[in-house]
Amino acid sequence: MGRGYSSEDIREKLISVLDDSDTGMSGVEISKKVGVNRITMTKYLKVFAAEGLLRQKNIGNVTLWFLKPGQESFNFPNDYFKVVSEYTEYLVKGTEDQVYSLIHNCIHSGASVNQLILEVILPAIDSVTNLYDDGKIGTSELNLLRTTISKSLQIFNQLQIVSDPKKNMVIIAADTQSNLVSEAASAICHSDGWRVSHLGDMSSAINVLFDLDFQKLIGKIWKQKPGILIVVVFSQTGEGLNFFADSINQIKAKSGKRMKLALCGKVPKKTKIPSDLSSEKFDDILQWSQTISQNLK
Repeated sequence: MGRGYSSEDIREKLISVLDDSDTGMSGVEISKKVGVNRITMTKYLKVFAAEGLLRQKNIGNVTLWFLKPGQESFNFPNDYFKVVSEYTEYLVKGTEDQVYSLIHNCIHSGASVNQLILEVILPAIDSVTNLYDDGKIGTSELNLLRTTISKSLQIFNQLQIVSDPKKNMVIIAADTQSNLVSEAASAICHSDGWRVSHLGDMSSAINVLFDLDFQKLIGKIWKQKPGILIVVVFSQTGEGLNFFADSINQIKAKSGKRMKLALCGKVPKKTKIPSDLSSEKFDDILQWSQTISQNLK
């Protein structure tokens, strides 16, 4: 790579070079302007095209490269505050494409997945809920915005991450209201190298057959029982936490100390639900999981 540039440097220069080019540029022209040799530049162009930054058009023997619409370069960590306001604005007043482009641009600019989710997307989930509670949006728009947020989180799950076979996690939402937060946890843990099985909203599974059903699932996803398995339950109610904890603890007792249970939600006062960790705070669950994984080494 020329002049010791990082891929982030090259990406930023590409955006600058191609930003005002309506007719596109050849790889040779780009390599000269960016200052990277032609062979290396060709490799980067293909990578950036696969990531969605560029599109190409073949004219005869010449390949022209264009920026895809909506590309923007950020400087992190300074621009996290800027992205917070942009994400919420695009979500509520803009288009889905603007929302997804913003996430892609942040990733291409080297943003931390954890920080994007914790500092940008989770606050947006709260903002949308508040808009609904205040009567500023209706049920239809609420569902639409939640779907857009969900698709934003799916972008992180599509990132190529080498997972650790010893780090296994099952994430459950005990109700519809907890589903987006459970998706956020899934995306963060995926980026941290966990083998995550996100079950989504399992409120329909609250019945007498859940024990057997869940035990069969554990047998499939944790066959040889490598490392540990953490089951995380998110719920807006103590009843939801209590049901899943009661069922999972029965299976946990048969699996030994390598299976852990974490509960995220508000437990009623004077109520104790057996678990390895219980907290209302999303961060506590993440930090505890990291500590558990570090103890594996």
